[in-house]
Amino acid sequence: MKNFRTLLLIAIITLGFNTVQAQQKVGHISTDLLISLMPETKALNTELEKLSKTYENELKAEEAKLEAKLKKYQAEQGSQTDEVNQQRGAEVQQDQQNLYQASQVAREDITKKRNEKLKPILEKAKNAIDEVATAQGFTYVLEASTLIVANGTDLLPSVKTKLGIQ
Repeated sequence: MKNFRTLLLIAIITLGFNTVQAQQKVGHISTDLLISLMPETKALNTELEKLSKTYENELKAEEAKLEAKLKKYQAEQGSQTDEVNQQRGAEVQQDQQNLYQASQVAREDITKKRNEKLKPILEKAKNAIDEVATAQGFTYVLEASTLIVANGTDLLPSVKTKLGIQ
């Protein structure tokens, strides 16, 4: 009789857990797609493209100056002393190093600006997902890109509507 009670208690607990689990709703969303559709992201990409072009033009201008200097030095190489040619060689190497460092600084600046401006966009997307999930009673929302099977509810249409995205 004691074993029967124990088994009955285990059965009731197991059924209770299954009932609780059945009440949990799970949805999924592709956050990458959502973020790419947001107007703020499109504006950020346009801004970064402009900044990138500005840096690219500046670097190309500096590179053209360096190439002109190198051609001039090569043309005058025969008429200069070895000491002058060595100084010019060192100068060209320093200019090349400065150009490389400038390109590194430009890349770092673009990455920094992208990360700075992307942070509020990600926060806005997360808040919208949270609000939609809460309003629709979802307990869990998973990233759709990592799912092998996604037969649950896709929250992307609802979140797009919440954010006013067509």
